[in-house]
Amino acid sequence: MSSDELELYDSDIGEEIEEAEKIEFLNREDVELEMKTLISDVESIVEVNAGMCRNLLHKFKWNKEALLNKMYESGDTQQFLIDSQVVAKCDDKVEESKEGDCDICCSSGVLIGLDCNHMACKECWNKYLKEKIVDNGICEIECMVPDCNLLMEESKIANYTTNSFILAKYRYQSINGYVAASSRLKWCPGNDCGRIVKIPDAETRLIMCKCETRFCFNCCLEFHDPIDCRLMKKWLKKCSDDSETSNWMNTNTKDCPKCSVPIEKNGGCNHMRCTNNKCKHEFCWLCMKAWQYHKENGYKCNIFDESKEKSRSETRALLERWLFYYNRYMNHLQSLQLEEKLKVKVSAKEEELQKNSTMTWVDVQFLSKSVSALSECRRTLMYTYAFAFYLKKNNNSEIFESNQRDLEMATENISGYLERELETKDLKTLRQKVQDLSRYVDQRRKALLDHCEEGVENDFWDFSE
Repeated sequence: MSSDELELYDSDIGEEIEEAEKIEFLNREDVELEMKTLISDVESIVEVNAGMCRNLLHKFKWNKEALLNKMYESGDTQQFLIDSQVVAKCDDKVEESKEGDCDICCSSGVLIGLDCNHMACKECWNKYLKEKIVDNGICEIECMVPDCNLLMEESKIANYTTNSFILAKYRYQSINGYVAASSRLKWCPGNDCGRIVKIPDAETRLIMCKCETRFCFNCCLEFHDPIDCRLMKKWLKKCSDDSETSNWMNTNTKDCPKCSVPIEKNGGCNHMRCTNNKCKHEFCWLCMKAWQYHKENGYKCNIFDESKEKSRSETRALLERWLFYYNRYMNHLQSLQLEEKLKVKVSAKEEELQKNSTMTWVDVQFLSKSVSALSECRRTLMYTYAFAFYLKKNNNSEIFESNQRDLEMATENISGYLERELETKDLKTLRQKVQDLSRYVDQRRKALLDHCEEGVENDFWDFSE
C-alpha cells in the first residue's frame, strides 16, 4: 500500500473519531437540567410560575420560540394562558384545602384541589394520578372534573401522591416527552442502558453508545447503511412475514379441490389422492379436475392454459429472486455471528504475543482492529443485499454490484486469512498481511458506501416497492 493510500485511510479514520467525539451521552439528570434551563427562560418572560411554564412548554413540544410567537400573536396574554390550560378560568379566591365531603368517594375529611377550586380527598387524587400516569402513560394531566381542563402543575402532582412509583413514572414520561420533541435527542435502544444520545447536527446517523450498542439515530434500528430507514423497515417486515411461506406453498402445494386441505406433491405421478382420510378425493395435479374426468373425457392436460401457467411462473420467479437476496443477507448475518468466536481467538492471540514476544499492547492492536474491520464489512454486506433487493437496474446499479462484489471478495480474503494464519510463527509477515488486508477491505467498504451516498445526493437510485 502506498504512503498516499495510508494517509487517506488514516484521514478517514480521523474524521470518524472526530465526529464520534461530538456526540454527547446524557443521563436523566442532564436532560432535566436542560429542561429547567428552558423553563427558567420562559418563566422570566411570561411571568408565571415554573409549573405553569413546564406545562406550556410541554404543550408546545418544548419549542420556546413557537410558544412565545403564539403568545405574542394572541394579543392577550391572560386569555392565551387560559386557552393553554395553565390558568384557571374562574376568578374566585383559591382555597388550598378545606374540610368537607369528597364529591368522588363521599368520604369526609380534608379536601385538596387546583386553582379552579375543584377539590377531592387525597386518596381520590392518588387513584386519579395512578390511572393517568401509570395506566395511561400521560404526563399532561387535567383536573379530574370532566368539564374542567386546567392542567396540574408538577408541584401539585408531587404533593397529591406519596407513591414513589407514580412519581418516578411521571418523571420518566416528562423526560421522555422532552426527548421525543427534540430532533437531536434519542434514547439508546440498548438493553437497560438508559442513556440519552445528543447529536451535534441532523447529518449524524451512526451512534456507538458507551454500552456498545450500535444503532441508527433516525430509526433506532441497528445501523444499516446503505439502505435507508423506510426500506430497512420494509425489508425486516418482509423477512418476518408469513407471506413468503405462502408464496412457497403456492409454488409447491395445492389445495384439494374437494375439501381444500393443502396437498404437497412429493413424487412424479400427477394422479393425486387427498391425504385427508375423510375425503380421499382423486384428482389430477396438473388441471385439478377429478381423475375420473380423464377416464370419461380423455386426457387433455397437454393443452396449455397460458394464464394459469404464467401466474404460477411469475410467483416462482418472484420467490426465487427473494430467496436469492434473503439467503445472502442471512449468510452474512450468520458469518457475523460465527466470527464472534474469532474475536475470542484474536484476543487470546494478543495476550499470547504480549507474553511470549517483545510486542506491547499497542503493537498487537492490529489484530483486534482487523476483526472490527471484518465485522463492519459483514454488516455492510448484509444490508447491501436488502438494498439490492429493492434496487432497479440501471448503469449505476451495475457499478454498485461491482463494488459489492469487490467488497465481498476482500471480506472473504481477510476472514479466511485470520482463520488460517493466526498461529503462524512469522509475526512480521502476519502483521504486514493483516494490516494490508484490513486497509484494503476498509477502502472497498468506503468506496461502496460513498457511491451509494452519491446516488442519494444525485437521485440516481430507483427502487421498486
